[in-house]
Amino acid sequence: MTSSSQQEAPLGTSTPHAASGTGYSATEADPIEPLTAEQLAAEWDEERPPPAGPLANVAAGVVTALLGVAGVALSLSMGIGTPERPEAGMWPLIISLVMAVLSVALLLFGRKTLDAEAFSSSSWQVAAGVGTLIGFVLVIGLTGFEIPTLLLTFFWLRFLGKETWRMSTLLSAIVTAAFYLIFVVALSVPIPHLF
Repeated sequence: MTSSSQQEAPLGTSTPHAASGTGYSATEADPIEPLTAEQLAAEWDEERPPPAGPLANVAAGVVTALLGVAGVALSLSMGIGTPERPEAGMWPLIISLVMAVLSVALLLFGRKTLDAEAFSSSSWQVAAGVGTLIGFVLVIGLTGFEIPTLLLTFFWLRFLGKETWRMSTLLSAIVTAAFYLIFVVALSVPIPHLF
Protein backbone atom coordinates (compact mmCIF):
# COMPACT_ATOMS: atom_id res chain seq x y z
CA MET A 1 0.00 0.00 0.00
CA THR A 2 1.45 3.37 -0.96
CA SER A 3 0.74 6.79 0.41
CA SER A 4 -0.22 9.67 -1.83
CA SER A 5 3.37 10.99 -1.81
CA GLN A 6 4.79 7.63 -2.95
CA GLN A 7 2.60 6.94 -5.97
CA GLU A 8 4.21 5.02 -8.81
CA ALA A 9 5.23 7.14 -11.76
CA PRO A 10 4.54 6.08 -15.32
CA LEU A 11 7.36 4.30 -17.13
CA GLY A 12 9.89 6.75 -18.54
CA THR A 13 9.31 9.51 -15.97
CA SER A 14 11.22 10.45 -12.84
CA THR A 15 9.74 9.86 -9.43
CA PRO A 16 9.61 12.52 -6.70
CA HIS A 17 12.27 12.12 -4.05
CA ALA A 18 11.85 13.84 -0.69
CA ALA A 19 15.58 14.02 0.16
CA SER A 20 16.47 15.78 -3.07
CA GLY A 21 16.22 19.54 -3.32
CA THR A 22 14.70 19.35 -6.79
CA GLY A 23 12.07 16.82 -5.85
CA TYR A 24 13.55 14.21 -8.24
CA SER A 25 16.13 11.54 -7.58
CA ALA A 26 19.48 12.24 -9.26
CA THR A 27 20.41 8.54 -9.22
CA GLU A 28 17.41 7.31 -11.16
CA ALA A 29 17.84 7.30 -14.94
CA ASP A 30 14.98 7.43 -17.36
CA PRO A 31 14.60 4.07 -19.11
CA ILE A 32 15.10 4.01 -22.87
CA GLU A 33 11.88 4.31 -24.80
CA PRO A 34 11.07 1.04 -26.61
CA LEU A 35 11.20 1.15 -30.41
CA THR A 36 8.34 0.08 -32.61
CA ALA A 37 8.93 -2.60 -35.21
CA GLU A 38 8.97 0.01 -37.97
CA GLN A 39 11.51 2.18 -36.13
CA LEU A 40 13.74 -0.82 -35.46
CA ALA A 41 13.59 -1.93 -39.11
CA ALA A 42 14.47 1.59 -40.26
CA GLU A 43 17.41 1.69 -37.83
CA TRP A 44 18.71 -1.67 -39.12
CA ASP A 45 18.39 -0.48 -42.72
CA GLU A 46 20.51 2.59 -41.92
CA GLU A 47 23.28 0.47 -40.35
CA ARG A 48 23.26 -2.23 -43.04
CA PRO A 49 26.22 -2.29 -45.46
CA PRO A 50 25.43 -1.70 -49.12
CA PRO A 51 24.30 -4.73 -51.15
CA ALA A 52 26.93 -6.57 -53.17
CA GLY A 53 24.91 -6.54 -56.38
CA PRO A 54 24.12 -9.16 -59.02
CA LEU A 55 27.72 -9.59 -60.20
CA ALA A 56 28.84 -10.59 -56.70
CA ASN A 57 25.97 -13.09 -56.45
CA VAL A 58 27.01 -14.66 -59.75
CA ALA A 59 30.67 -14.78 -58.63
CA ALA A 60 29.67 -16.43 -55.35
CA GLY A 61 27.59 -19.00 -57.23
CA VAL A 62 30.41 -19.80 -59.65
CA VAL A 63 33.06 -20.14 -56.92
CA THR A 64 30.92 -22.38 -54.71
CA ALA A 65 29.84 -24.47 -57.72
CA LEU A 66 33.50 -25.02 -58.63
CA LEU A 67 34.27 -25.99 -55.02
CA GLY A 68 31.33 -28.41 -55.09
CA VAL A 69 32.51 -30.02 -58.33
CA ALA A 70 36.07 -30.30 -56.96
CA GLY A 71 34.64 -31.90 -53.80
CA VAL A 72 32.73 -34.43 -55.90
CA ALA A 73 35.88 -35.35 -57.83
CA LEU A 74 37.94 -35.75 -54.64
CA SER A 75 35.16 -37.78 -53.00
CA LEU A 76 35.00 -40.17 -55.94
CA SER A 77 38.78 -40.60 -55.84
CA MET A 78 38.56 -41.66 -52.18
CA GLY A 79 35.87 -44.22 -52.92
CA ILE A 80 32.25 -43.93 -51.83
CA GLY A 81 31.29 -47.53 -51.14
CA THR A 82 27.63 -48.43 -50.69
CA PRO A 83 24.98 -47.09 -48.31
CA GLU A 84 25.39 -50.27 -46.24
CA ARG A 85 29.21 -50.00 -46.20
CA PRO A 86 30.16 -46.38 -46.86
CA GLU A 87 33.78 -45.52 -47.52
CA ALA A 88 35.68 -42.31 -46.80
CA GLY A 89 34.26 -40.40 -49.76
CA MET A 90 30.53 -40.97 -49.07
CA TRP A 91 29.76 -37.98 -46.82
CA PRO A 92 32.05 -35.56 -48.67
CA LEU A 93 30.29 -36.61 -51.89
CA ILE A 94 26.84 -35.91 -50.45
CA ILE A 95 27.92 -32.53 -49.06
CA SER A 96 29.67 -31.57 -52.31
CA LEU A 97 26.62 -32.50 -54.38
CA VAL A 98 24.35 -30.40 -52.16
CA MET A 99 26.82 -27.52 -52.40
CA ALA A 100 26.95 -27.74 -56.20
CA VAL A 101 23.14 -27.93 -56.54
CA LEU A 102 22.61 -24.94 -54.23
CA SER A 103 25.26 -23.01 -56.15
CA VAL A 104 23.44 -23.62 -59.42
CA ALA A 105 20.21 -22.48 -57.74
CA LEU A 106 22.01 -19.30 -56.62
CA LEU A 107 23.18 -18.73 -60.20
CA LEU A 108 19.66 -19.18 -61.57
CA PHE A 109 17.58 -17.38 -58.95
CA GLY A 110 19.94 -15.29 -56.85
CA ARG A 111 20.99 -12.57 -59.28
CA LYS A 112 18.09 -10.33 -58.31
CA THR A 113 18.36 -10.67 -54.54
CA LEU A 114 19.98 -7.96 -52.45
CA ASP A 115 20.76 -10.11 -49.40
CA ALA A 116 24.49 -10.37 -50.06
CA GLU A 117 26.60 -7.61 -48.52
CA ALA A 118 29.40 -5.81 -50.29
CA PHE A 119 32.93 -6.68 -49.22
CA SER A 120 33.88 -4.44 -46.30
CA SER A 121 36.36 -4.30 -43.45
CA SER A 122 34.22 -6.73 -41.42
CA SER A 123 34.60 -9.26 -44.24
CA TRP A 124 38.23 -9.73 -43.16
CA GLN A 125 36.91 -11.44 -40.02
CA VAL A 126 35.43 -14.17 -42.20
CA ALA A 127 38.73 -14.51 -44.06
CA ALA A 128 40.58 -14.74 -40.73
CA GLY A 129 38.17 -17.41 -39.52
CA VAL A 130 38.59 -19.48 -42.69
CA GLY A 131 42.38 -19.02 -42.66
CA THR A 132 42.71 -20.17 -39.06
CA LEU A 133 40.45 -23.14 -39.77
CA ILE A 134 42.69 -24.16 -42.68
CA GLY A 135 45.71 -23.83 -40.38
CA PHE A 136 43.91 -25.98 -37.82
CA VAL A 137 43.36 -28.75 -40.40
CA LEU A 138 47.00 -28.59 -41.53
CA VAL A 139 48.53 -28.96 -38.05
CA ILE A 140 46.07 -31.33 -36.38
CA GLY A 141 47.83 -34.38 -37.87
CA LEU A 142 51.21 -33.19 -36.57
CA THR A 143 50.34 -32.09 -33.04
CA GLY A 144 47.08 -33.81 -32.21
CA PHE A 145 43.81 -31.96 -31.91
CA GLU A 146 44.13 -30.59 -28.36
CA ILE A 147 46.58 -27.71 -28.89
CA PRO A 148 45.12 -26.55 -32.25
CA THR A 149 41.59 -26.72 -30.81
CA LEU A 150 42.62 -24.67 -27.78
CA LEU A 151 44.36 -22.04 -29.93
CA LEU A 152 41.64 -21.88 -32.59
CA THR A 153 38.87 -21.51 -30.03
CA PHE A 154 40.82 -18.84 -28.16
CA PHE A 155 41.53 -16.88 -31.36
CA TRP A 156 37.92 -16.99 -32.50
CA LEU A 157 36.55 -15.98 -29.10
CA ARG A 158 39.08 -13.26 -28.27
CA PHE A 159 39.86 -11.66 -31.61
CA LEU A 160 36.82 -12.43 -33.78
CA GLY A 161 34.18 -12.54 -31.05
CA LYS A 162 35.71 -9.75 -28.91
CA GLU A 163 35.29 -11.74 -25.70
CA THR A 164 37.38 -10.87 -22.65
CA TRP A 165 40.76 -12.52 -22.08
CA ARG A 166 39.39 -14.41 -19.08
CA MET A 167 36.27 -15.64 -20.87
CA SER A 168 38.25 -16.64 -23.98
CA THR A 169 40.79 -18.59 -21.92
CA LEU A 170 38.13 -20.33 -19.83
CA LEU A 171 35.85 -21.26 -22.73
CA SER A 172 38.78 -22.47 -24.85
CA ALA A 173 39.82 -24.88 -22.11
CA ILE A 174 36.23 -26.06 -21.58
CA VAL A 175 35.60 -26.61 -25.32
CA THR A 176 38.86 -28.52 -25.75
CA ALA A 177 38.14 -30.72 -22.71
CA ALA A 178 34.58 -31.35 -23.91
CA PHE A 179 35.77 -32.34 -27.39
CA TYR A 180 38.35 -34.67 -25.85
CA LEU A 181 35.77 -36.33 -23.58
CA ILE A 182 33.20 -36.69 -26.36
CA PHE A 183 35.34 -37.75 -29.31
CA VAL A 184 38.32 -39.53 -27.74
CA VAL A 185 36.96 -40.99 -24.49
CA ALA A 186 33.24 -41.56 -25.17
CA LEU A 187 33.14 -42.25 -28.93
CA SER A 188 36.71 -43.53 -29.46
CA VAL A 189 37.01 -41.58 -32.72
CA PRO A 190 40.44 -42.27 -34.29
CA ILE A 191 41.65 -38.67 -34.45
CA PRO A 192 45.22 -37.62 -33.65
CA HIS A 193 45.49 -36.71 -29.98
CA LEU A 194 48.25 -36.21 -27.43
CA PHE A 195 46.81 -38.04 -24.42
